[in-house]
Amino acid sequence: MLRCIAVDDEAYATRLLASYIQKIPTLTLVGTTTNPIEALHWVQEGRVDLVFLDIQMPELTGLQFLKICGNRCKVVLTTAYPEYALEGYEHDVVDYLLKPIAFDRFLRAVQKAQALLPAPAAVAPPPTPTPAAPSTGSSLFVKGESKNKFLRLDYADILYVEALKNYVSIVTPGQRVVTYQTLKDLSEQLPQPPFLRVHKSYLVSLDKIRMVDGNTIYIEDQQIPVGETYRDTLFRLVRDRGE
Repeated sequence: MLRCIAVDDEAYATRLLASYIQKIPTLTLVGTTTNPIEALHWVQEGRVDLVFLDIQMPELTGLQFLKICGNRCKVVLTTAYPEYALEGYEHDVVDYLLKPIAFDRFLRAVQKAQALLPAPAAVAPPPTPTPAAPSTGSSLFVKGESKNKFLRLDYADILYVEALKNYVSIVTPGQRVVTYQTLKDLSEQLPQPPFLRVHKSYLVSLDKIRMVDGNTIYIEDQQIPVGETYRDTLFRLVRDRGE
C-alpha cells in the first residue's frame, strides 16, 4: 500500500485525485488539502509515500515544495502548464500529469511510483493535530513551527482563539500564534472560566470582553460572533460577573 496525498489549491482537483486514488486497491488516501504548507507537515512527519502535487499554488509553488521536502517521498506533478516538465524532472519526480487528467494516465503514473517504492512503510492513519504540551499554573505551552519548539503563552495575555481547520490562531495583544491543534483540544486545556467557547470557530477570554451587543462580542477592535447554542451560557456568565 502506498500512502498518498493530493495537494492542489483548487478543491475540485483534489476531489478528482482522491476519487482516482480510492479506485486503486494498492493505494490508501491519507488526505487532501488545498494548503501546501499543511501537506509539507504531513511529509516531514513521515506519513506519506506519494504526493500528487499541483505546481501553481499561491502560498508555496510545487517546485518550491519539492526543494523543501527533498527525498522524503515520491512526487507526481499535476498541472495545466507543460513548460514546467523539464524542471520537475530535474527534481526527480515520478511523473508529470497534464490537466485534465484521465484515469488511465493517472494509473500509469501510479505504476511508475510502485516500481520505485516496492516496500513502502506500514499504513498510517490520517494526520491528527498534535496536542499542546500540558499547561500548568497560569500559562500554556503550544507547539511552534518546528518539531521541538514550544511557545509559552500566559493565560492573562490571551484575548481570543480562532479555529482554522486543524489549526488554531491564538491572539494576544500585538501577537498572533498559529499552532497545529483543534479548538476543542485547546479549550479543554484552558481554565473555564475565564475562557469560554462562544462559537464553533471562536473561544474568548471573558476578562477581555469590552462589550456584548446582541450576537456580537467586542474584544479590542475585533468583532466575534456568538453561536446560537453558546448564547445562553455566555449571557449568564456575563450577568454573573456584572453582579
